[in-house]
Amino acid sequence: MIGAGAAGLSLASALVDPQADRGPVPRVLMATAPPGPTRSPDRTWCYWEAGEGPYDGLLAGSWNRLRVYSRDGAEIDRSLGSLRYKMLRSRTFEDTLSTRLRTLGVDVRGMTVESATDAGNHAVVRSRDSSGASSLLRSGLVFDSRPLSTLPAARTTLLQHFRGWFVRTASPAFDPGAAILMDFRLPQPPRGLAFGYVLPMSPYEALVEYTEFSPRPLHEEAYENALRHYCGSVLSLPDYTVREREQGVIPMTDGHFPRRHGHRVFPIGAAGGATRPSTGYTFAAIQRQSHLIAEAVRAGRSPGRVPPPHRFRARAMDAVLLRALDTGRVKGADFFAHLFASLPPERVLRFLDGATSPWEDFGMGLRTPVVPMLRSLLELPLLPRSVPASAPERP
Repeated sequence: MIGAGAAGLSLASALVDPQADRGPVPRVLMATAPPGPTRSPDRTWCYWEAGEGPYDGLLAGSWNRLRVYSRDGAEIDRSLGSLRYKMLRSRTFEDTLSTRLRTLGVDVRGMTVESATDAGNHAVVRSRDSSGASSLLRSGLVFDSRPLSTLPAARTTLLQHFRGWFVRTASPAFDPGAAILMDFRLPQPPRGLAFGYVLPMSPYEALVEYTEFSPRPLHEEAYENALRHYCGSVLSLPDYTVREREQGVIPMTDGHFPRRHGHRVFPIGAAGGATRPSTGYTFAAIQRQSHLIAEAVRAGRSPGRVPPPHRFRARAMDAVLLRALDTGRVKGADFFAHLFASLPPERVLRFLDGATSPWEDFGMGLRTPVVPMLRSLLELPLLPRSVPASAPERP
């Protein structure tokens, strides 16, 4: 296992789960990046699910109500019914699961992996430890969660780029019972969309983010200015202190991510296509991908036959939406606000997770700008796929 982030830890946990009735437990070695520039900074993962989940004890917060604000300030406040929107801090998740995996016999080693390649009836992983000493490991299977150096060829590639402040206010300013999923009361870019995002942990504390879907990231000062404007002019927060910051860039692309790098090396997580192209959400798809791969491995089947994290129908709809947003035919702020205003939020979230039926998808399509979406659909087969200049840094 290469990488001890969400994908590597989730798959390792599924592989050695003593409660799973899936056949023999494989021997697992996990290569985790040593402290330094190759290790990702602390970050936040969000997802939704019905009822209790396996990571509820690790959550930084969860909400049964979501709010969306349209550009003109109209508030859409909805209960999620049986669903809860959940937030995990990566440091908590990684520390807890790494400790748990060691107790289950997983060999967790700090090393910088340089390559993972097929070599006949096994795979070879070349790496260096923190002192610079090289090593060579052989394995029957390798699962690699390292970000791709180059994004796949695509017709449309946008970036979801964001910066968040963990703020604390001097007086109560947040409603801990509801998360603000999208707040469009912000200046919109010429292509794509921009919105605020608020996850309150208490009346005094919240993660406040500025997010854009657009072709390229901003300079650091632009994010800071946008957050100062959002906190001051839009949210009207009283005296507040910024206690932590997080920043990231997530590719939103209709490119086809590789399912394997050989007979024995398989990309997982975002590198394996787990990110939903139209939203950037990844964590829930990683859980599905991990359980399907673990089930195949412990049953003696090839992981290459595991279904992709997102179904073809979902990826096809995402390709149309990305094209419509990128061309400006559809105004993203109006599109998402109308979607949440006209449909039960539980159905919208299931749609964003690719869990809706064809009939539900058809009904949702009728609530979108039909002509611009149809034009984008018809032109997609005529568009060439091209490789973006470079992959963004890992968020």
